[in-house]
Amino acid sequence: MGQKINPLGFRLGTNQSHHSVWFAQHKNYLEHLQEDQKIRDCIKNYVQKNTKISSAIGGIARIEIQKRIDLIQVIIFMGFPKLLLESRSRGVEELQTTLEKELNCMNRKLNIVIKKISKPYGNPTILAEFLAEQLKNRVSFRKAMKKAIELTEQADTKGIQIQISGRIDGKEIARVEWIREGRVPLQTIVAKIDYCSYSARTIYGVLGIKIWIFIDKEY
Repeated sequence: MGQKINPLGFRLGTNQSHHSVWFAQHKNYLEHLQEDQKIRDCIKNYVQKNTKISSAIGGIARIEIQKRIDLIQVIIFMGFPKLLLESRSRGVEELQTTLEKELNCMNRKLNIVIKKISKPYGNPTILAEFLAEQLKNRVSFRKAMKKAIELTEQADTKGIQIQISGRIDGKEIARVEWIREGRVPLQTIVAKIDYCSYSARTIYGVLGIKIWIFIDKEY
């Protein structure tokens, strides 16, 4: 029996925190959860439509949501935020207006903050988007994985593991291919592991991409 657990959930309370921070009564919990998903979907759709180039270059690493009674604070961590701000003269303001219309928040103030990640390709989400873009352009999966590892090494990470599953290169039988460079101690709780699961839609079907990045070890 193979029992799997999400590496981020496994480390909650040690070196990993929640991406959504708020409190709600039991009867209102589902409403707040759906609102969080709507916020994330709206932001991702806006960024994909309004950036000059593909989302794989100026991708979103993560979105953190903090809620109070009268305030919704949204922090967007991006690899290359200038691409979004340069493509639209009122980038953040227009995004905030779009989000307010989508949420219809009358009694609450919405505040959006964009933060830049110092090492974009050290983030698994941005790396997965880059890898998905390569696979869509029919680049060999081995060549794409090696290129992704080279980009990660420039970000001074301790180790990386990449797994691609599905009809790779259009083969009739689905299979799983993976590669590892450096150390990726998944069973060590104090090891800070960043993880991402991503779906790449190609002409042959959907490919699943999983990336584990060993950032550092905390004591």
